[in-house]
Amino acid sequence: METVGALAVKEKRTAPRRAAAKSVSHNLQGQRLGRKGRDTRQRILAAAEAMLADRDVQITLSAVARQAGLGMTSLYVYFSDLTELLLAVLEPIMVSGENDYLGHLRSRWPDDDLHAHCARFVKGYYAFWQKHTRILHLRNNLSEVGGDIRMARHRLSAGLPMVKLFVAQMDADPEDTESVEYAMATALFTGVDRLVAVRTFTFWSVPQSSAANPNMDHQLWAEARLLELAISDARQRRIAPVVG
Repeated sequence: METVGALAVKEKRTAPRRAAAKSVSHNLQGQRLGRKGRDTRQRILAAAEAMLADRDVQITLSAVARQAGLGMTSLYVYFSDLTELLLAVLEPIMVSGENDYLGHLRSRWPDDDLHAHCARFVKGYYAFWQKHTRILHLRNNLSEVGGDIRMARHRLSAGLPMVKLFVAQMDADPEDTESVEYAMATALFTGVDRLVAVRTFTFWSVPQSSAANPNMDHQLWAEARLLELAISDARQRRIAPVVG
C-alpha cells in the first residue's frame, strides 16, 4: 500500500519525465523550433492569455492571431485548433496548482489538526479557481457542452492526483480503485470541484466577497468538514474494521 509519503516520492521521481515529455521542440510541420519559432509560439500563448484575462472578449483562433500580429497560416504552424492552444495555456497553470493546493495534500495530516488542514486545502483550491476562473470554466464548458474529449481528459487527469491523495490521507491504497476509500475520495473530489466551479462562476459574473455573500464561507467550511469526517472515519475503520 502506498502511503502519502510514498506517493509524494513517486510523483517527485516521475515529474522530470513528465516535464520533458511536454517540452515542445518542433512545430506542427515537423520543423525544429529555433529561437524565432519559440518566440512566435510564446507570443501566441501570451496573446491568448491576454484575451482570457478580459471577460468581455470572446476568444477565437482568429482573434488570437490578430492579437499576436500573425496571420492564420502562421498560427496553424503551432496550434491546430483552439483546444490545442488552450491546453498549452493550461499547462503552466496546472503546474502552479502544486503550490496553490495540491502540495498541501502530500504530507499526512495529523488527526488532532485535521479540520485546519482540510480547510486550508479547500480554500487553496477555491483560490486557485478564482485566479484562473475563465480558462477553467472554458475547459469545463468545452468538455460538458461541446463534447470535447481532449478537454474531458484534461479534467480527469487534473482531478486524479487529488483523488489518489485523498485516498492516501485515509491510510488506504491509492491504486486500489475498487476500494470504499477510493469511491469516497472520488465523491469528495466531485463535491469540492463542483462547489468551487459554481462559486467562481458567480464570482466571474458578479464580483463577490464574503461580506457580500457570507454563505460562501459556510459552504467552503461545510466542504472542509465533509473531507475531515471522511478521512477521520476511514482512518478509524482501518484501525478497528467494522464487522457485519
